[in-house]
Amino acid sequence: MKIAAIQLRSSPDPVANLAALEPLLAEAVAAGARYVLTPEVTMAFADNRAGLSKVAAPFENHPQLQRVGELARDYGIYVHIGSLAVPLADGRFANRSVLFGPDGEIVASYDKIHLFDADIAGLNAYRESDAYRGGDLAVTAPLDPFMLGMAICYDMRFPALFNTLAKAGANLMAVPAAFTVPTGQAHWHVLLRARAIETGSYVIAAAQGGQHANGRATYGHSIIIDPWGRIVAELDHDEPGVLLADIAIEHVSDARARIPALANERNFAKPAPLRL
Repeated sequence: MKIAAIQLRSSPDPVANLAALEPLLAEAVAAGARYVLTPEVTMAFADNRAGLSKVAAPFENHPQLQRVGELARDYGIYVHIGSLAVPLADGRFANRSVLFGPDGEIVASYDKIHLFDADIAGLNAYRESDAYRGGDLAVTAPLDPFMLGMAICYDMRFPALFNTLAKAGANLMAVPAAFTVPTGQAHWHVLLRARAIETGSYVIAAAQGGQHANGRATYGHSIIIDPWGRIVAELDHDEPGVLLADIAIEHVSDARARIPALANERNFAKPAPLRL
């Protein structure tokens, strides 16, 4: 099965972002891709809640999603929009990933579970939860002959999510992202390879890359990793582009037979609190 990751440099403008996506999607299809993943915040890369409020459309009858569904149907492939901001009743947004099937209908959607809230000495606090509300459901979707596990960006730092997805049958993990440059340089490859090795799964990570109109800079380096943790394809830059790789289901069964970590896992009790 041939899969593709599209690397973008999204702006706050959904119309412009869709226009940038369409030729890259056509390129992936021409190369034979049956499943195509786009990055996190594909449709609008706004910097805060106020910016999102100006550009985020309701999920129902979303104009850009409707067009992506038409493209998936016309091309007869799976198109996975890594994420977009979806308005919620409390004034925040869901960071939602949406998978379209070859018939143009939505197969599955996933709301990013883990939100980055941090106070870093010498830097401004960053609280993703000010703009977004985290989801609470792990999601898999059939992608014959694979089973897709859905995650988004910061989720990659939480192995328990990927373990849960693998136990539910997932063997191809999708990780759309908008990683910053410093954390990308330090952690991008090692985290994604670890998630592949731990679960004996393919990992495909489609990234935002470069200097964005909102002032943010993202790392790029979209990547596809096999179940043994080997990098099989990578865009070694931060420019927009298409990354392609052929994947084979037998490589999953081989890796899991050689290192049966999922089968050998055991439950254990947590240590009691230390009393001084």
